[in-house]
Amino acid sequence: MTARIDEQLSADLDELAGRRERSRAWLIERAIAGFVADELELYRSLEEAEAQIDRGEYSTQEQVEAMFAVRGMQAQPG
Repeated sequence: MTARIDEQLSADLDELAGRRERSRAWLIERAIAGFVADELELYRSLEEAEAQIDRGEYSTQEQVEAMFAVRGMQAQPG
């Protein structure tokens, strides 16, 4: 696999590799693995949220506001 990165990122990667006493390849693999894991987690959680909505497992705005009101709190607009 090959990839092109700009000169500044390449220099930063070299600096980090030196500081961590690791190879560029090791750092790149860790970075890609972290990115892929984060993205997959996001997509999986979105799919689960959509499935919950399809099953009717959600609260309306009014229900959430009522829940806060019972607790003496005010829901903050998002």
